[in-house]
Amino acid sequence: MHPLDRPIWASLTGAHTHLSEGSTLARRYLSDVNRFAATPDEGPEALAALAALLAPGDSVFLLQVPPIQVPPGLRAVKQAMGVQMEATRDLRGEDMGEGIAALGDADAPDMLALATLTEPGPFLARTHVMGDFIGVRRDGRLMVMAGERFRVPGFAEVSGVCTHPDARGLGLARRLSAAVAARIQARGEQPFLHAWETNTTAIRLYETLGFRLRTKVNVAVLEREAG
Repeated sequence: MHPLDRPIWASLTGAHTHLSEGSTLARRYLSDVNRFAATPDEGPEALAALAALLAPGDSVFLLQVPPIQVPPGLRAVKQAMGVQMEATRDLRGEDMGEGIAALGDADAPDMLALATLTEPGPFLARTHVMGDFIGVRRDGRLMVMAGERFRVPGFAEVSGVCTHPDARGLGLARRLSAAVAARIQARGEQPFLHAWETNTTAIRLYETLGFRLRTKVNVAVLEREAG
């Protein structure tokens, strides 16, 4: 199996072990970092361990190539298909323009506010610690950002791409996506990313940067009912 077939598991047991909790059977990100969880397989012990990570009313996201099995005690509140894309050309020569700045802890409230407004996917108070993030501000307001999420040996994911409604149509999301991918390539790693299968606008944007479909992925939100 390719490591990108279970990118969350590879990330949780590798570069992001310090940001996670669980065991060799199931792991999840800390509750203020992200809502993703994973198992190494769909065996009964792994599924039971995954279910045990959720308190009543709690939920997690799963994303993987193999079909997702819902553990006893949990229910799927959402199931959908996504796409996983890989960069196929060197983006380090792209003209990124001006005004791009690194984002860090001091920017965390603005990053969370922008992500909450635009809903790129799960983004919590400390999601920004998963990797490097960059952004563009206009008159002090954070208008667009992009960064890194899952880290798999030899690969890093471009994620958290958000554009404020007042800044759409300016090509900023493309610029920042290219800049993040170029930084990943400069480290000798391969950029990859995910998008909902139905988000054709985002997929077309990534295709203009040379990203191509690697595989489709299964996505589910699993929840333990309250009480």
